[in-house]
Amino acid sequence: MKTTIFNNEVLYAEDSIVQIDSLDIAELKSKAKQNPRKRIRVCAHKDIEENIHEMLIVHEKSCYVRPHKHNDKTESFHIIEGKADVILFHEDGSIDQVIPMGEITTGLKFYYRLPPFRFHTLLIHSDVLVFHEITSGPFRLEDTIFAPWSPEEVDEYNVSKYMAKIKSYIYK
Repeated sequence: MKTTIFNNEVLYAEDSIVQIDSLDIAELKSKAKQNPRKRIRVCAHKDIEENIHEMLIVHEKSCYVRPHKHNDKTESFHIIEGKADVILFHEDGSIDQVIPMGEITTGLKFYYRLPPFRFHTLLIHSDVLVFHEITSGPFRLEDTIFAPWSPEEVDEYNVSKYMAKIKSYIYK
């Protein structure tokens, strides 16, 4: 797969017919491991202005995905490799639902489609999570609303406390 680098976490596929195989995923995993935030994505759409955004995303287990929601954007998510819980929140930050997910061979849910305006995050259980995500475009940073009750990613101490709190709630 031939790509263009947007930044160290975002690549754009160059081919008109995007094709990804296990060697490409292995390369993405290697690149994610080298990134400070331990993640990377390859976009199948050509730029941020497209109406449909389709991405193959790799996150290592240590990734903190700050709880967030999207204005007027649905999101679908299909796990290719690994296991994670998708956690959905009420507006006040209390947990509404936990969706245990894994690749199809696990017997867990491997696909979901989330409506707009739902706070959500990931709790990754496997060493690496590889997933396919589709959302509506165009991409506007202001369309992503981070939960005010969740710590910012740079606040490692409070992120650690927050994730421990979520785990203790889920695994009572």
